[in-house]
Amino acid sequence: MHIVPPSLPAGSAAELAGDTPTMRLFALLEVIAARDQLFTLQSLVDETGLPKPTLHRMLQQLEGAGLLQREGDGRHYGTGVRLRRLAENLLRNDTFHGARHAVLRRLVEEVGESCNITALAGDEVVYLDRVETAAPLRFYLAPGSRVPAHCSASGKLLLAQMSPAQRQRLLGHAPLMAYTPKTVTDLAQLETALKAVRRAGHALDDEEFLPGLLCVAVLVPSDSGRSNLCVAVQAPVMRLPRDKAESVLPALRRAAQALADIEHAVPRQHAAETLP
Repeated sequence: MHIVPPSLPAGSAAELAGDTPTMRLFALLEVIAARDQLFTLQSLVDETGLPKPTLHRMLQQLEGAGLLQREGDGRHYGTGVRLRRLAENLLRNDTFHGARHAVLRRLVEEVGESCNITALAGDEVVYLDRVETAAPLRFYLAPGSRVPAHCSASGKLLLAQMSPAQRQRLLGHAPLMAYTPKTVTDLAQLETALKAVRRAGHALDDEEFLPGLLCVAVLVPSDSGRSNLCVAVQAPVMRLPRDKAESVLPALRRAAQALADIEHAVPRQHAAETLP
């Protein structure tokens, strides 16, 4: 059974969200890329609900940039050469993501639970990558999902690296939202919890974001001493109760070191490739 958190609305693929015209064009490309067929202006109007003149203007811009192309009948559109080349280059050259994903996949095989790689973005933690367990009961959170930093294991680790003044700037502008009865919403209590996180070198989310979900996270080591990358295990509390949470730490720390090795290899590889 999949459990989709109600506080993270999935949204429709046809929602053209974006703060700028450029981002709305990108959102339209996402809608188009999700279709396995040619499309017409009217079919996009029906799917997105946007006015026909607006969509017509957007399609003209994308066609002019080579990202879309019009078929011989003049009515149907398909992906353009430039867009297909972009997708092919990403797939061919994304060895960095592939290497990280392989580490995550091995970690899932070892611990038997869903695992993710996260980073801090503002006052939220964003899932950069995730591999789901094959177990029938799991909490499904797709890559790109965002969760509040103050009630996530990764978020607490990343917050713990900041000074109290930095945390106050980041979190003190609005009340911390309570997602479950266990969510810490008082900044002073959170400060105390973060001191314990710094001492322990790992963090827990013990049903603080979603009821029934426990998460354990560690930082990915960084040469700079401050990391913005975490690796975490998530599991239903019935399979991973709090008193057993530390059992996954050795596997987590091995994965974190493997991810750090990948991060460190990128600058060395770039330097080697630029040598005459």
